[in-house]
Amino acid sequence: MHPASPEGPESPASPAGTPRPRALVPDLARGVMLLVIALAHAQVLSAGSTAGGALGRAVAVFHTMFVDSRGYPMFAALFGYGVVQILARRGLGAEERAARRLTRRRGGWMVVFGFFHSLLLFHGDILAAYGLLSLGLLAALRSPDGRLLVHAAVGSVAGALAFGVAALFIPDGSEVVSDPWLSAGYRVVGWIVSTPLFAVMAAGPFLLGIWAARRRLLERPERHAALLRRTAVLGIAAAAVGALPLAALKAELWTDGSAVARSAATALHTLTGYAGGLGYAALIAVLATRIGERRGVLVTALLACGERSLTCYLAQSLAWQLLFEPYHAGLGRALTPQAAAAIGLGVWALTVVLADTLRRTGRPGPAEALLRRLTYGSRSAGQLRGDTVLER
Repeated sequence: MHPASPEGPESPASPAGTPRPRALVPDLARGVMLLVIALAHAQVLSAGSTAGGALGRAVAVFHTMFVDSRGYPMFAALFGYGVVQILARRGLGAEERAARRLTRRRGGWMVVFGFFHSLLLFHGDILAAYGLLSLGLLAALRSPDGRLLVHAAVGSVAGALAFGVAALFIPDGSEVVSDPWLSAGYRVVGWIVSTPLFAVMAAGPFLLGIWAARRRLLERPERHAALLRRTAVLGIAAAAVGALPLAALKAELWTDGSAVARSAATALHTLTGYAGGLGYAALIAVLATRIGERRGVLVTALLACGERSLTCYLAQSLAWQLLFEPYHAGLGRALTPQAAAAIGLGVWALTVVLADTLRRTGRPGPAEALLRRLTYGSRSAGQLRGDTVLER
């Protein structure tokens, strides 16, 4: 992101207890970015095969440049953005202190959600990492802008370097565990190791999300159009260029297979992925200014998906479990990159349909409703309706 606009920070505060209508951009961004998450997970679970001829190699390169490690930074930024919205909505003084306690309680429940998500469904859980951020970085809400941006930059570099080293020890996905109980055990062990790593990787974008929320960049995108356009162009371009070394390694166009080269390429890919995720969010914000109130069937369904992002994220994981695990359909090892991409697109589309069906029947996402109930108690059905985990 760029420095603060001349008009300075904008407080999102509203009178305590006064609900605000949901902003278009955060829900739309989450709905679209769940597609990026689905494409990324489908490729990982298919063991990153480079079969499929020229088309398969092209899909694999595109995935490295524009999909892998480009979705979760945006979700982390939106999560930080939403924390500011929740606390601002609750006002100051005793109300703010109570909101901070509730935010920490919800963070604890997110860690619990993440544990069961990993135990039952999927090895790449991010919920627990976001829960740790809720527990550990609330103090950043009081940091001045300059310090916040410095910490975000340092956090982003640290996260990229940490993953660059960790990637050397991450299995390539080619191993097959046919026993469901053993598979669950491996997932839990992996969760224990990966959750702190994912929290470190998400800290930088989380802090940038706090900075952006102070200016209401996503709630008032028309006021920040120039900043958002620059962020979109520069962020997505940086992500594409920064992915080239890793893409060359994966396509065997660069034959230096040393650990140092692979670690450096992965770290650069991860670091520029932060810029790409923020660029995607900015691009969606720019497009939202043109959409305005003209919301057709597709936009309405994407908004429903974004509002129910936790439910849709978990539904994707259920699909991966049923489609890819060897003790279920076991499709992973037989897929080309283009087939994996098609499955990812199809699973995402089904979750959009699911979310829109819930919207039409006036129902929240069941996962969001459960988390609200655990966090807020009976009040969650009333004035706190609308707080979603991947957003807020």
